[in-house]
Amino acid sequence: MKLSQFNFDLPEKLIEKSPNKDRGESRLMVVHRDTGKIEHKVFKDVLDYFEEDDVMILNNTKVFPARMYGRKEKTGARIEVFLLRELNNEMRLWDVLVDPARKIRVGNKLYFGENDILVAEVVDNTTSRGRTIRFLYDGPDEEFQTLLRSLGQTPLPEHFQRDPEEIDNERYQTVYAKEEGAVAAPSAGLHFSKELLKRFEIKGIDFAQLTLHVGIGTFRDIEVEDLSKHKMDAEYFRVTEECVNKVNRAKDANKKVCAVGTTTMRAIESAVSATQQLKSQEGWTNLFIHPPYPFSIANSMITNFHLPKSSLVIMVAAFGGYDLIMKAYEEAIKEKYKFFAYGDAMMIL
Repeated sequence: MKLSQFNFDLPEKLIEKSPNKDRGESRLMVVHRDTGKIEHKVFKDVLDYFEEDDVMILNNTKVFPARMYGRKEKTGARIEVFLLRELNNEMRLWDVLVDPARKIRVGNKLYFGENDILVAEVVDNTTSRGRTIRFLYDGPDEEFQTLLRSLGQTPLPEHFQRDPEEIDNERYQTVYAKEEGAVAAPSAGLHFSKELLKRFEIKGIDFAQLTLHVGIGTFRDIEVEDLSKHKMDAEYFRVTEECVNKVNRAKDANKKVCAVGTTTMRAIESAVSATQQLKSQEGWTNLFIHPPYPFSIANSMITNFHLPKSSLVIMVAAFGGYDLIMKAYEEAIKEKYKFFAYGDAMMIL
């Protein structure tokens, strides 16, 4: 398929930039693949569609405060440094994006915090905005990691067009986040409150957890019309034996297996055995799911409403069917559903 087939007019006012007052109170569109029926609900109604021994697969990645602000040596120019991933713990090497990039060259030093409490040196250029930096810190690693996080901010998406506030520290995380390493939240999971999870548990619905650390590449523009030629950035993921056992047991019993979010779907589709079962796996995935795609594990999915021409809306269309999902998006815009990370939810059955 072509990228242009996933373009649509999205009014700016429908991109939600702040969290809902209460988790679980967002709107929910339910899309039935077998009949084409579309229902309009509230997210906490999701419980009504699941029964005992169904399984929901959650991505337990945790967003770390990846956006830092420092100043350049000599000139004192303000520089944004976006931490992407740690390359070498011993040498304190990090892969980062810098802005404005034209001012940052190999050999430059950057100073962070009051009294320049942390210093970094640029050691390599990787892309037009990408750099490798080495933090010059001699203390113990635990102390360094604590300092790094104290200097960082919650990395809200650029589309929010605002600085993070106190509420974002909590609400731009899922309530089950525990494995730190993401630079963006798995947004479908933001709708689940602790109370709703408890209600699922009481009903006998099981939760299987995996980890996929969401990278900034998830939101990078696709620059090729032919989708088969697009290359995704690699993201680290881990599917444990415990997760595998829960999912395969439900799959074998013909129960609902629901992937909560596109990141969860990427992880499970990157860990499929020769017999079309989920298998335990750890590593990096650059899987790009686009129509047509033979899904192997989940038979239902919860996701948010995504931006035009994004890899996320393309994956959702692969799972729900292109015509039905485009119809659902048209209705979502007409009914003024909210889009993007803090927006409303869609469930595909």
